[in-house]
Amino acid sequence: MNRLTESLKVLGPGLALAATGIGAGDMVAASVAGARYGEVILWAALYGALLKWALTEGVARWQLATGQTLLEGWFRRLGTWAAAYFAVYLVIWSFIVAGALMAACGLAAAALFGGLSVAAWGALHAVAALALVTWGGYRFFEGTMKVFIAALFVVIIYGAFASGPDWTALLPNLVWPRVPEGSAPLILAVMGGVGGSVTMLSYGYWIREKGWRDRRHLRAVRIDLGAAYLLTGLFGVAMMIIAAGVSPEDASGPALVLEVARRLEEVAGPWGRWSLLVGFWAAVFSSMIGVWQGVPYLFADGLAIWRGRHVDQPAQPVSTRSWPYRGYLLYLAFPPMLLLLLDRPVMIIVAYAVLGALFMPFLAGTLLIMNRRKEWVGELVSGGITTALLWTSLGLFVYLAGVEISRQFGVG
Repeated sequence: MNRLTESLKVLGPGLALAATGIGAGDMVAASVAGARYGEVILWAALYGALLKWALTEGVARWQLATGQTLLEGWFRRLGTWAAAYFAVYLVIWSFIVAGALMAACGLAAAALFGGLSVAAWGALHAVAALALVTWGGYRFFEGTMKVFIAALFVVIIYGAFASGPDWTALLPNLVWPRVPEGSAPLILAVMGGVGGSVTMLSYGYWIREKGWRDRRHLRAVRIDLGAAYLLTGLFGVAMMIIAAGVSPEDASGPALVLEVARRLEEVAGPWGRWSLLVGFWAAVFSSMIGVWQGVPYLFADGLAIWRGRHVDQPAQPVSTRSWPYRGYLLYLAFPPMLLLLLDRPVMIIVAYAVLGALFMPFLAGTLLIMNRRKEWVGELVSGGITTALLWTSLGLFVYLAGVEISRQFGVG
């Protein structure tokens, strides 16, 4: 009991990561998977969470071993090309993802509360997230995200139970991979979409705020991330279970989530519908708060590294009151509102998913290079299992990136 209590005390940054990573894209991918293939491919959500665990553990491993953030590692060890690539990518990705989150929050709030347009609700959420991040410190942020992930987990798990599945029949599908005919692309999409993308880099800054700074904290990081990605995987499983009775032709994009809510009302009454709508809103708004709080760290740290501030000394925590952090926070909150004027929230979310997919091969590949060099990370060099998971991640995300690019250019 004492060991369990101590383990629970360390949880924090990982739960913030889980609340940030679970968003509209995860809900849509899991809903489509459940609608098309029922409960047969539940395992994909858990296996995908395991791969994301390996990637985020790699980000933290580098930082605990070297005292450098991964951004600094890219700059020092791989050269300016890596830093320049990520800088350009970050600015584009941030604009698209911020617009996507506003659109998703607008859809969720319009369905839950009504009264205003999707664009108006999206803009209000952006300003609310800005206020929460600006006036709340890291402890407030972590506490808020814990509340969101708890609420999200409770309502979605309730929805899974309320949908009345045959638990005896579906339990083997959690661990035994089955690939129905034609399901491979969707399985890979579920595995790749679970748990976020660029926001995984924010974990390094959150553990620094937590005081986890060297190799002694690797065990705490693994426990923290284990809990986070277990919740993330179970969330994906629950969404597939809930969506299993919905026809995939009923809707597309985030609108499918609303159709799933209507289906849940049929089998569980009004509470079933409201629970899923609340879960949808909690998922997308907590993602927005996490991005607003975590992504400005990347810009501020990258700017400091580019200026040479960290060349001869260990990197210091990024100040959330600094002008680079606050300036990038404003960039996230206001310019992407222009995308809401397109009145095409589904298109924005799809564009965000495409850009997110392009980052993952870069992350997996660089971690394979950097964390396998003993002269760089010392005793924390990646072991065989972790390396195998990273290679699997690299192969998966290279394939997914190729599929997305081919789709955009109408190939295949």
